[in-house]
Amino acid sequence: MTAQKAAPAPAAPAILPPGVSASDFAGAIREFIEILGAENVLTDADHLAPYTKVMVAESEDLHRPAAVIMARTVEQVQKIMAVCNRVRVPIWPISTGRNFGYGSAAPQSAGQVILDLRHMNRIIEVDPVMCTALVEPGVTYQQLKDYLVENNIPLWLSCPAPSAIAGPLGNTVDRGVGYTPYGEHFMMQCGMEVVLADGQVLRTGMGGVQNTNAWQVFKWGYGPYLDGIFTQSNYGVVTKMGMWLMPQPPVYKPFSIRYEKDEDIHDIVETLRPLRIAGVIPNAMVFANVMWEAAAIMPRSKYYQGTGTTPDHVLEEIKAKEGIGAWNVYAALYGTKEQVEVNWNIITGAIKASGKGRIITEEEAGETEPFKYRAKLMRGDMTLQEFGLYRWRGGGGSMWFAPVTVAKGSETRDQTELAKKILGEFGLDYVAEYIVGMRDMHHIIDVLFDRSNPDEMERAHACFAKLLSEFGKRGYAVYRVNTAFMDQTADLYGPVKRHVDQALKRALDPNGIIAPGKSGIRI
Repeated sequence: MTAQKAAPAPAAPAILPPGVSASDFAGAIREFIEILGAENVLTDADHLAPYTKVMVAESEDLHRPAAVIMARTVEQVQKIMAVCNRVRVPIWPISTGRNFGYGSAAPQSAGQVILDLRHMNRIIEVDPVMCTALVEPGVTYQQLKDYLVENNIPLWLSCPAPSAIAGPLGNTVDRGVGYTPYGEHFMMQCGMEVVLADGQVLRTGMGGVQNTNAWQVFKWGYGPYLDGIFTQSNYGVVTKMGMWLMPQPPVYKPFSIRYEKDEDIHDIVETLRPLRIAGVIPNAMVFANVMWEAAAIMPRSKYYQGTGTTPDHVLEEIKAKEGIGAWNVYAALYGTKEQVEVNWNIITGAIKASGKGRIITEEEAGETEPFKYRAKLMRGDMTLQEFGLYRWRGGGGSMWFAPVTVAKGSETRDQTELAKKILGEFGLDYVAEYIVGMRDMHHIIDVLFDRSNPDEMERAHACFAKLLSEFGKRGYAVYRVNTAFMDQTADLYGPVKRHVDQALKRALDPNGIIAPGKSGIRI
């Protein structure tokens, strides 16, 4: 009988967790191997490289992990917590690690151990009657979409723009959004399973009730509602999540409205906001500017090979030759033929009365981009088209700046002028869209830059810091931010909020082992 070869010992880590000795960390690695198997404990540079790549304007060294461990079961996560508490090893949980523009898979600070949950990828249940699903962290939107198609279940997903490779659990707990009527993803979440720092397993909402069948249908349960504290936080590791899915409507009618002037953004909001609040337009409306539209379908070099901000005359040329407006609205109607017809008449009447905007239907747009990928997003289909943004300037740099305000035209005018001014100071483009939710408005700006250019890296970092500061002075704070600016963003929400966040952290994770620094929260 041939003896089995022992798995090779993992390489010595290039960096240690803060405050942990080399011998203690080596011991922790040995325990992780016992729990997970050597193939699921990574310490060598080649295997860590994909987890180190960032798109933010900082050195990768500031976000370099000490190791990566890959769990497959809740029980393994519980055992990992025990080791981390004893040795004080910090872990950074990720689901699919596709949080591009917000930090990707890399930890907030160097020396943390990434807990990769992509192998926990079971679709535990889909209920076609109640229109619910229960999934693990590693499930991707593409996987869930394929499951629905293969099982002939007429339910639609709501996805973020990089839909195919992202996952619903990770996107939801970071409070991401989509483009269907179910686009407010945390609103459509129902029930979580969370492994706490001490290894206990909490099921929120109705999940703690023995033999319940209501875990995925009633959000609140009894007593304080807890699900929210496990979003954008570091209080536990979410290992299961329930979600509501949208029944496939009989009729789906996507459309676009093209506006020719930058200043039209004020009237766009004032015309369409009442229709959104009334539910005539049931999904989040997107108002994308000329550069956002162009970047999704071509590199900037097609029209401009210079440096700095793209000149206005180039934007005018793009608009004329590519058939793109200064602002381009996307929305859709869903429902019966009669419902859609009534709402369509209301919308077209409002646009006609405003005296601005040209409506474009799916029949007119055909297979043209970017209409085609927008139409896919608004029905929950898979697309990666929006990654085209990253080739606009090239160089792999991207940071999402996303301040929130009320959906009023005056806000768009002021915010647009301020953003253009600040970005222009640093030679960067205003690549932006507004997304109108229920009554709120997200101003999404992709700060694009060349990471291979040290000067541009420095300018992009300073630009983002100034955007946060200057918008913050005017009462505009982002709802989500990349790993390089979590503390600055947390400060915008005031000292009491930071104190409460810290109090919860100390109560639930007294050793501070889960994702220290996430959202500015530490013990």
